[in-house]
Amino acid sequence: MPLVKLQDFYPNYHEEGLDADQIKNFDVYAQNNDKVGSIEYILIDDQDGKFRYFVVDTGFWIFGKKVLLPVGVATVSYSDRRVYVRELTKQQVEALPNFDELEKVDYDYEEQVRDTYRPIVAGESVQSSGVRTDRDSYNYQQESSLYDLNERDHQSLKLYEEKLIAGKSRQKTGEVAVGKRVETETARVAVPVEKERVVIDRTTPTQGTAKVDPSNADFKDREVARMDVYEETADIHKEAFVREQVNIRKEVQQDTVEAEEEVRREELDLDTQGRPVVDKKKRR
Repeated sequence: MPLVKLQDFYPNYHEEGLDADQIKNFDVYAQNNDKVGSIEYILIDDQDGKFRYFVVDTGFWIFGKKVLLPVGVATVSYSDRRVYVRELTKQQVEALPNFDELEKVDYDYEEQVRDTYRPIVAGESVQSSGVRTDRDSYNYQQESSLYDLNERDHQSLKLYEEKLIAGKSRQKTGEVAVGKRVETETARVAVPVEKERVVIDRTTPTQGTAKVDPSNADFKDREVARMDVYEETADIHKEAFVREQVNIRKEVQQDTVEAEEEVRREELDLDTQGRPVVDKKKRR
């Protein structure tokens, strides 16, 4: 069954607050309280996402190699930041196959690993228990003692606290409608116009100048003098013009809203009963 690293199966596991994130770098202790290494990372079954192995870096304690530790045989202590495998001996760790590349972990490799841990969970001698499984049908549920995470050995005490979370929501508080209407009024305009009229001036000549020689007098019947008369008329009509242009926009005004409220937080209440206890608080 394919195995993958925790960070490959859960890319955002840091943000999801998995307890597994704390286990990294926990020290691993075997029988007689022998330190045999520290947790480097965790391997996941990519079919169901369950934890299968801790990868233990033995460092300078055992030849600097890396080995696999089935999660079911380990006891995790979050308060001590340690992983205990009470029945595992340092010699058994030395006998475990070296873990170099994940691609090399196949059924045969895992069988070598399981043969080391089966006597431990069965309470047998250090020698192999002789258990054999079918290569084609094997699944991790067949050996729950190696791969199941039980509450006794893997439970963790979580301390909760409340925090005020400041967020913002956008809601409609009103609406501004800008429209236009037509108003009617009476407009007056004055246009000066000109009209022509015929004025006839009659004068009576003096005695001396009025005398005319009858032979020179030209009497004409029906003689007419014509003169054109004009007048102006007002040409009044309506035209439309842009009187004013209105531009509409929104402006954002910022304000700070402050809130105050009581929040709760849980703290550990240690009852040591006279025994020394080291409380290693995780840094934030």
